[in-house]
Amino acid sequence: MSTAELAARLGDPGVVVLDASWYMPQSGRDARAEFEAAHLPGARFFDLDQVSDPSSPLPHMLPTPAAFEAAMRALGVGRASLVVVYDGSGTNMSAPRAWWMFRYFGHAAVTVLDGGSRAWQREGHPMERGEPTVRPGDFTAGPSLEAVRTAEQVGDALAAGSAEVVDARSAGRYRGADPEPRAGLASGHMPGALNLPYAELVDANGLALPPEAVRERLAGAGLSLKAPVIASCGSGVTACVLLHALARVGHDGRALYDGSWTEWASRQLPIATGAAPR
Repeated sequence: MSTAELAARLGDPGVVVLDASWYMPQSGRDARAEFEAAHLPGARFFDLDQVSDPSSPLPHMLPTPAAFEAAMRALGVGRASLVVVYDGSGTNMSAPRAWWMFRYFGHAAVTVLDGGSRAWQREGHPMERGEPTVRPGDFTAGPSLEAVRTAEQVGDALAAGSAEVVDARSAGRYRGADPEPRAGLASGHMPGALNLPYAELVDANGLALPPEAVRERLAGAGLSLKAPVIASCGSGVTACVLLHALARVGHDGRALYDGSWTEWASRQLPIATGAAPR
């Protein structure tokens, strides 16, 4: 959804706007504090760290349907709501994770605000402060519209060549040249995985690339799109940028490796370094 489209629908009771900003700890940014200081009018804060499985040692693993349902009801999301998610990264870094989660829990009426809050402010639209008053919604988790894969399924797909596994982390982390931001994890990649850094799917202004440019980026990374695609990243967040892009170009055979590199490396599964295969 463009900023102009959202601006025209502000105040519509059928539209729920969620700030799904999230940043790595070493970024020095506090997503909730930034939300309280300034957010889109009527927006509520979707906390990715909280809307996850608290029993898992891995970050951002999917919560149970009941837990997601309760969290979204508390944010005022209803069964009939059009959910608009955004973030403040300037590259749509984390909003697509919230988009993917809604779809995973059966809610198709969800869209990403193109360019996020940076584009919104750049175009002079209003912002507000504080915590909004929210009336609980009647959101209900339903059958999944998206797929998720385990480490074992990813390993089998790589061995059999039955899916194209794509890593959305930076090229330096993928190649093993840059350290992982999480202590104790080796850098590198799953042998046979391709690499398409998520930030390459937006333009210089942080706006989503048009579909034809997305297809060019995918082809440049070595994807044929003739097979299913499994997306991975560090903890299952930025991989959803790739999944969102795949949805925009009509590729249906997509799935997320939710454990992503944090699980793969911590389990000391096979690791390769160097440039991506072509």
